[in-house]
Amino acid sequence: MCLSRLLCGLAGSQAPVNTPSQAAGCRHFPDFLASRQPLSDAGEPGRSQAVEGLICLPERKFGVVVVGVGRAGSVRIRDLRNPHPSSAFLNLIGFVSRRELGSVEGVPQISLEDALSSQEVEVAYICSENSSHEDYIRQFLNAGKHVLVEYPMTLSWAAARDLWDLAEQKGRVLHEEHVELLMEEFAFLKKEVVGKDLLKGSLLFTAGPLEEERFGFPAFSGISRLTWLVSLFGELSLVSATLEQRKEDQYMKMTVCLETENKRPLTWIEEKAPGLKRNRHLSFHFKSGSLENMPNVGVNKNIFLKDQNIFVQKLLGQFSEKELAAEKKRILHCLWLAEEIQKHCCSKE
Repeated sequence: MCLSRLLCGLAGSQAPVNTPSQAAGCRHFPDFLASRQPLSDAGEPGRSQAVEGLICLPERKFGVVVVGVGRAGSVRIRDLRNPHPSSAFLNLIGFVSRRELGSVEGVPQISLEDALSSQEVEVAYICSENSSHEDYIRQFLNAGKHVLVEYPMTLSWAAARDLWDLAEQKGRVLHEEHVELLMEEFAFLKKEVVGKDLLKGSLLFTAGPLEEERFGFPAFSGISRLTWLVSLFGELSLVSATLEQRKEDQYMKMTVCLETENKRPLTWIEEKAPGLKRNRHLSFHFKSGSLENMPNVGVNKNIFLKDQNIFVQKLLGQFSEKELAAEKKRILHCLWLAEEIQKHCCSKE
């Protein structure tokens, strides 16, 4: 075996999942593997242990179709078309949309039926409205495609669990995007929280209104905030949840009282109305001091691209079973909490 092939073989930590055949040679990148953000034992991005080196380019790339061309879908298309290291493993075939657009940025529109049946398409990026995620994921997994989906993957814990079982049965990657864990703010919070004994905390998120029919109950549409809390403080239990609404004013306020495994209280509030600026207000009190609000920690650059890097590493088999299981556990825990919150709020209406 030639040295270049041997080095390429060492780049991944395990056998790839349905990986295209490898090219005869390798090429240097600046360095995709070494800059990756693998999953820690807690199922969240951590520091890489990869060694800088050579990376194989596949003879053929994973063919990708993007479903939905709103804000997230447009960013995905941009990243796929630009010469990023992870994009070298992907080939954008086209996009699927309910609107008749013809093409976007030179990328052709294809029908859902063609995307599902095409042998060229091996990967689907689901970037449509939240209420449609479950159906699209199921269709593409049943068609034998790998799936990347924007959060939340479903609006039901049971549906998410079933889809993960389906992905495992089909031997396909199912990846739920969580760019909030790739933000500079989260990296700052993670460093601030580690090793400290929490006394109590709160997280308030404000923004403009969302249509519940399209984006789901606020606990689901706001699941990135819940993911922050779970990733920072571990699995949580629900104490109480209330929902205040004035539909004529498009006003909504959801107040959720949670508890850590050590019985420390955490309050999560989502407040949405016309004119409310998108903002986070946090307050964490520890035995050693307090953290009030978020300092300016820098601009979040290429967070969707970083998420794509993680997805490609999953396609290439570069995460351990332990890491993947921890991520799955965290995602399902957050979806279960979101569903319990919805039940509590709806039972009081």
